[in-house]
Amino acid sequence: MPGPFANVEREVMDRLGLALEAARAAGGVTLQFFQGDRLGTTTKADGSPVTEADTGAERVLRAAIEEAFPEDAILGEEYGPSAGRGGEGGYRWILDPIDGTVSFVHGVPLYGTLVGVFRGDSPIAGVVHMPALSETVYAARGGGAWWIPGPGQDARPAGLSATCDLSAATLVTTGLEYFHQAGEPDAYARVAAACKRLRGWSDCYAHVLLATGRCDGVVEPVVKPWDIAPMACILAELGGHLTDWQGVPRIDAGHAIATNAHLKAALLGVLASGDEASGIGH
Repeated sequence: MPGPFANVEREVMDRLGLALEAARAAGGVTLQFFQGDRLGTTTKADGSPVTEADTGAERVLRAAIEEAFPEDAILGEEYGPSAGRGGEGGYRWILDPIDGTVSFVHGVPLYGTLVGVFRGDSPIAGVVHMPALSETVYAARGGGAWWIPGPGQDARPAGLSATCDLSAATLVTTGLEYFHQAGEPDAYARVAAACKRLRGWSDCYAHVLLATGRCDGVVEPVVKPWDIAPMACILAELGGHLTDWQGVPRIDAGHAIATNAHLKAALLGVLASGDEASGIGH
């Protein structure tokens, strides 16, 4: 681990170390299926796809956590909350074995394995690992945020962009269909008009781009806690922002924005500028 982590609490460092190890192991499970012809894809009740790789990778994550920290609570996308583990103020892990399953199913490498760790409601560690790209962003509270750009490369400090003007910003979202799903199609048009460019670089990779200064903000009209849990710690360490569309720092609102240090207020203003009778942004 880089030197600055020497100042991080031992209990936090132990969990970050396991989160990195487990995310890489789970990512290895996904690579056994990626771009193959036997994904075992089924459709969940919400219409989203799930594959054998999703469930297999989450089992690997859970097994590692349960062995190392049997009292910690776990919430995972595929298997839900663990029963009777942890407690108020205890440690809690939030897992997404494959964030970007649509990308994964289509053979697109912009999917990731996500691990967020919280003590009570406070984020203390986060890992976003992109198995097909061998790219990882991670952080621990008090130790900064770090980026491994590719295979065989050393970790280097992550860093946000310095863009101050929304009209000069590159923003990222997953796709227009999510704005329709959220009942906010006009918000997409407002955001696109307010920024320099709006791109659809997919799910968790958008947040990797944000944490490494390659985009300036992310707009999520439909999101679950496990989709963004690692970013709560990563962005806090970088001085960025992760909030709901009302500007409240939380991961469970069903919608979110993430920005560098400068663009939060302007982006929230754009999202709030539509019809007062509509949608989640008001």
